[in-house]
Amino acid sequence: MHLSGVPALSHPLLTAPIGKSLWKLSAPTTAVMIVQTFVAIAETFIFGRLGTEALAGFALVFPLMMMMTMMAAGGMGGGVAAAMARTLGAGRTADARALVLHALVLGTVLALLFTLLAWTVAPALYRLLGGEGAALTKALTYSHVLFSGSLFIWANFFLSALLRGGGDAATPGRYMLLSSIAQVPLSYVLALGIGGWPGMGMAGPAISALLTSAVSALLQARALWSGKLGFVPALAGIPLQRRLFWEILRVGLIASFSAFTANLTAMLVTGLVGRFGIAALAGYGIGVRLEFMLVPLAFGIGSGLTTIVGVAAGANDWQRAVRAAWIGSLVAGFGIGAFGWIVALFPEGWARLFTDDPDVVAATVAYVTRVAPFYFVFGIGMTLSFASQGAGRMKAPFAAGVARLFVASLGGWFAIEHLGWGLPGVFVAIAVGIVTFGSLIAGPLLVHPWRGRA
Repeated sequence: MHLSGVPALSHPLLTAPIGKSLWKLSAPTTAVMIVQTFVAIAETFIFGRLGTEALAGFALVFPLMMMMTMMAAGGMGGGVAAAMARTLGAGRTADARALVLHALVLGTVLALLFTLLAWTVAPALYRLLGGEGAALTKALTYSHVLFSGSLFIWANFFLSALLRGGGDAATPGRYMLLSSIAQVPLSYVLALGIGGWPGMGMAGPAISALLTSAVSALLQARALWSGKLGFVPALAGIPLQRRLFWEILRVGLIASFSAFTANLTAMLVTGLVGRFGIAALAGYGIGVRLEFMLVPLAFGIGSGLTTIVGVAAGANDWQRAVRAAWIGSLVAGFGIGAFGWIVALFPEGWARLFTDDPDVVAATVAYVTRVAPFYFVFGIGMTLSFASQGAGRMKAPFAAGVARLFVASLGGWFAIEHLGWGLPGVFVAIAVGIVTFGSLIAGPLLVHPWRGRA
């Protein structure tokens, strides 16, 4: 080991320029995220062609589906990528080979858990969300097919995480991009039919998602076993070890809980906004859509930071880890913040892209002018939370997520009930929640930069 803490045979990401490495790792993932956003829009159109009940049925399944996707791609998937990055950064090739098996075993267990939940708990959940009649029937059809094949979805995201953690984002990005593009026409044909074939209805888009995930997973597995990361994994002759499972779980569990708190925050805030009527809900939906459009940039840069910071942390080069975290988060913060300010300066123009209803426009303007100016802090907080996965330091993101939940939900309630601020008060609470989230992640890193544990 050199005095710098970098092994003699160091990982390329320990010496390459941070900016160039960040672009190489972030661009493919960002592209995939953007395309998947358009895929979601296209599939909503397909469900609309199947009828109002189909749209309602998909809406019932959406929260559980998004929870699984966020865990597989960002929560547990982030834990997998971070573990691989730290292991390779430390030069522990044998552990890296074994980590592939441990990740696939963990992914299989989690996939089977979601399959079990879909067949046992999910029907009651859909009823609780208001599902009944034909909408509930269609929801169950889609849910049972999709979650019965959830193993393909978890394998796709976990194999991608293993490759990204090793510094190869181009390979999974290419395969996932192609599979996402293929998913739309395949969903259309399977759902609505072609020629004289009537199609499979709700089962069609679910089967399309599973088929494209399976193909992408197989292609990524082939790349991994061809030695893309500098070694050939093995599934036989490797004993399962608690410490390697913990390498993934110590990050993945907290990251998954953070995803849960983010979803819960959105649900509670939606409930508060709903008290002011349909126009308020519609305006809030248009306003928050801006945030969802900017998430791919934060996720793309953040996933690159997970790898760069993880490799540096594994090599005990904490100065580089901190520097990379700040460079990436500031790039994301300024990019997302600039877009937020542009929309905040012309909020009515943004609103009228989606509606001409004056009440909805007013609600959208109220949201955008109070929340969008603080997207700079949101971008920094999001990307630093991914960097924290690479560093294995998840206390700050955990605390920040919980604090945002309480500030946005309880603060919104207090603004309505005790301050009399009405709907604008809810939006102020959302803005304060965003500032709290970003500050509680960035502040500790600024005051006490990451260091190696004694």
